Amino acid sequence: MLSAKAAPESAAMTQTELGNWLAVYAATGVCCAFAMLMAVSTVGYELYRERTWRSVTDLASAALVVPKIWWRWQKRYLFSTPVTLAIVGAFALTLDWTH
Repeated sequence: MLSAKAAPESAAMTQTELGNWLAVYAATGVCCAFAMLMAVSTVGYELYRERTWRSVTDLASAALVVPKIWWRWQKRYLFSTPVTLAIVGAFALTLDWTH
């Protein structure tokens, strides 16, 4: 039979830690939303500049263009990962985690 053991006192998060973690998650969400917006706008501008829609003449050519557009967006979005990590990490270092 399994016995229920109480968690040690040190395992519980304080209100300060909980608030800090929520702030870090919120900052991450804001950075990711901004990165997504920048990636979508950059890819949109590139597609407009290259006139990509002109190459789409039938369903088969559209089926080939869509993965290329998706890959372009993914590359742009993933390039923002180091910047997002740096911004959120620097923000987390400014928080007081001791109280």
